Amino acid sequence: MNIRNATLTDATGIAKVHVASWKTTYKNIMPDAFLQKLSYDQRIDSWIKNITKERHYVFVAENGNGEIIGFADCGKREENQVDDSGDLTSIYLLEEYQGTGIGKQLMEQLFNQFEKLGFNRVFVEVLEDNKTRFFYEYYGAELLKSEKITIAGKDLNLLTYEWNNIKKVLAKF
Repeated sequence: MNIRNATLTDATGIAKVHVASWKTTYKNIMPDAFLQKLSYDQRIDSWIKNITKERHYVFVAENGNGEIIGFADCGKREENQVDDSGDLTSIYLLEEYQGTGIGKQLMEQLFNQFEKLGFNRVFVEVLEDNKTRFFYEYYGAELLKSEKITIAGKDLNLLTYEWNNIKKVLAKF
């Protein structure tokens, strides 16, 4: 298993993991019709933009065969106006690799990046019904707010968590 910075040639592999993991992670959370319509091509385009976006950082996890089996990204969202802070945008793994410690390694990579950037606070948004929120809570994320959103006609609760001590999070790895 290898974790490294993503390159443009990884966009297709990231898109495949993104779509596959959404279909398993959000099953019974988001409408099936919405999940079935997710497109690799659409995700490839968005990942090309993410990989090339200035001050946005994308990492991939590869298995022993060099296949992308997970990814994570971070940066600072435009709507984030908090000084010296950043956003953990996503961590996704193929279902068969979840619970193996790869998510932890990806998260460590993100927090090392936050430290390099001099960020003191980190925010992450996660749907309330997504069990990943417990992963974030384990690493010290504290619930900051909850808001109602609608995706594909379904009302959901979007939770925003915050870490306010990056060194404390890094000490857990």
